[in-house]
Amino acid sequence: MDLNSDLGEGFGIWKLGDDTALLGVITSANVACGFHAGDPSTMRKVCEEAAKNGVKIGAQVSYRDLAGFGRRFIDADPVELADEVLYQIGALDACARAAGTEVVYVKPHGALYNATVHHEKQAEAVVNGTKAFKDLPILGLPGSQLLEKASRAGLRPVQEAFADRGYTPEGTLVPRSRPDALLTGTAQIVERATRLLQGELVAVDGTVIKTQAESLCVHGDTPGAVAHARAVREALGTVTPFA
Repeated sequence: MDLNSDLGEGFGIWKLGDDTALLGVITSANVACGFHAGDPSTMRKVCEEAAKNGVKIGAQVSYRDLAGFGRRFIDADPVELADEVLYQIGALDACARAAGTEVVYVKPHGALYNATVHHEKQAEAVVNGTKAFKDLPILGLPGSQLLEKASRAGLRPVQEAFADRGYTPEGTLVPRSRPDALLTGTAQIVERATRLLQGELVAVDGTVIKTQAESLCVHGDTPGAVAHARAVREALGTVTPFA
């Protein structure tokens, strides 16, 4: 199982999460590319630290929404959205290459991630923007339009699960506006991770969902993220990057 986390989500003097500590635990880093968070200096620093720790770098592409942290749906033109995805990957890859490494996968962030579960045009836009840069793997929710479009385009679809997010009975993520959107206890999060090794997770209503995930996400901005990530890594035993 790959263990990933969202990093580089500060901006200017505003900092979020402990990227340095998480880079000592995870195997893949989803790095903000400046559209929902992140700036050139933050991006470059995270890439340098990821390279030192042997952590794979992924572009966490988003809507252009700094004020909303990329968590608001935008009815973006698919052509423009594809170009913005391409732009974000290229910007992060420049920082990665300056650190002696490169971007090896793509993962949408926030509202874009959720939109591409069912929104065919936006899912296709993310795939088109990625493919315009390079044939990179794309992380997404199992059964999503995003992974289906990626597969059809010849890109590797990587099924992802979340250790610290609530799931609906349909296998989608509970909206963050709801009180059951996040798992906050380390024991809860570890139980989710270990159950995923058996190919299942439990929705907020108790429904057992069968799933096969190659990569497990622990959010970097969740309270106690570092402790959660360390406990999950210990519980999983062997963790290896998918890319």
